[in-house]
Amino acid sequence: MTDADAAKVLVIGAVNVDLVVAAERLPGPGETVVGPDVSSHGGGKGANAAVAAARAGAVVRYCGAVGDDEMGAGALGELAEEGIDVTEVSRIDGVSTGAALIVVDPSGENQIAVGAGANARVAADDVRAAVARAADWGAGCVLTSTEITPDAAVAAVKAAAEHGITCVVNPAPVLDELVGVLSVPDILTPNSSELRDLYARTLSEGRHDPTEAEMATALAEHLDVTVVVTLGADGVLVVDRSGATSVPAGEVESVVDTTGAGDTFNGVLAASLAAGHDLVTAARRSAAAASLTVAHVGARTGMPTAEALERAPSGS
Repeated sequence: MTDADAAKVLVIGAVNVDLVVAAERLPGPGETVVGPDVSSHGGGKGANAAVAAARAGAVVRYCGAVGDDEMGAGALGELAEEGIDVTEVSRIDGVSTGAALIVVDPSGENQIAVGAGANARVAADDVRAAVARAADWGAGCVLTSTEITPDAAVAAVKAAAEHGITCVVNPAPVLDELVGVLSVPDILTPNSSELRDLYARTLSEGRHDPTEAEMATALAEHLDVTVVVTLGADGVLVVDRSGATSVPAGEVESVVDTTGAGDTFNGVLAASLAAGHDLVTAARRSAAAASLTVAHVGARTGMPTAEALERAPSGS
């Protein structure tokens, strides 16, 4: 398959370096825990999703920002090694590349603190220009994650709509400015806590402790968007105006680190949609990919190739 024939995805989001400590348990408030070592991995929700999309077979462009430092050069080098086009990534003088400090416990649960660095300098004008070029390029999907400036995230959503490109928004975190344009993208991909946040900010109707299905259905109907809720081991809930479909999680032999599972899901979802898969099939492939990821330390280490994904249960 040539690049002209392949699914094309533009990813807009953060680029980080992840510093990971494996500890016996997660620290409480004011508490220090000690692990035996620290490992460094490429990170950032957007950059991770771009890697997942590229490994799943898409041709990927990336739009974001890094500092003019060694970490930034290394982060871009890692993305380029995955075949990702990083010419839309800005190098910003006098600012550090974003970094995430991650503690992981033996069950794979984690705590994360992020220093935004250059991600807080992603410019809305640069994003609009990247989306316009992606439209000329023939992109089938724009995937936006929100660890960037609110103006840039909103610009990505609006520009994708203006150019008629399918837009997937991973609202992690939920930005106040984004809430005002939630009816613009085609698909929202919150996890359960982000779903509750979106529901509360958008249309809380006085229901006491609604279920994920109730919240997702209310959001889909109110905003006229498709809501794809990632629920970890409980799988995925796909809700649009026609109803709700539950997609089971993929098979997991062991859970080592859940850090990159959501990013993997979003990247493979974007790649699958750009390749022409229907949404439920795309969600099944993405859930299978996320389940493969959690068996490895580091957000990207276990992200499957297209070949591995096709061999995985529910991955075809």
